[in-house]
Amino acid sequence: MHGFARREFQLVLLRRMADYQPGLVEDAMRALGASRTEMREVNARWQRVLRSRTFPRGRRRYETVLGPAAGAAERRIGDVACETAWWPPLPLWPGLRFEIMMAPDGSVMQEWLVRDDGVPVPDLRSVDDLVPWSCVVGDVDARFGAVAHQDGDAPSRWHATITAPDGTAFVAHFVWGLLQTVVSA
Repeated sequence: MHGFARREFQLVLLRRMADYQPGLVEDAMRALGASRTEMREVNARWQRVLRSRTFPRGRRRYETVLGPAAGAAERRIGDVACETAWWPPLPLWPGLRFEIMMAPDGSVMQEWLVRDDGVPVPDLRSVDDLVPWSCVVGDVDARFGAVAHQDGDAPSRWHATITAPDGTAFVAHFVWGLLQTVVSA
């Protein structure tokens, strides 16, 4: 797709994050040299790509936009063997890489930012340390153990219920796997 690359892909990710963190998104858009108008236009192009019958599906869609995957591996979910593919970290989120997980038929089941190999997990001692854009879903799982996950209200959104040691429950909201906000349950 002409004119659609890593920079524009980051704008697609930011578009959904703006619902939760408009200030952080504004800062990120400035860092990319982008305007709100450009972000909307890029997102509209991405939506057309998603609905197109002729644009590649599955992993090929992301390779068309982001280039060849940096790596791939099998990941088992119960008895099902899924393939994951990932790309090098995006400039807006150093230490995080974009990853997709595909079903055996090649369809994309999950797409999100994850911590890159070898990048340390942030020091998350309590729920108070969960600040916007500080961690990804896997970081919360690693720190808080028994986290109850729920699908969000859009494909790019994810929610996780965390129970603090004192029994207080919180819901962490993620967009594209990146933490956006934490609220009392």
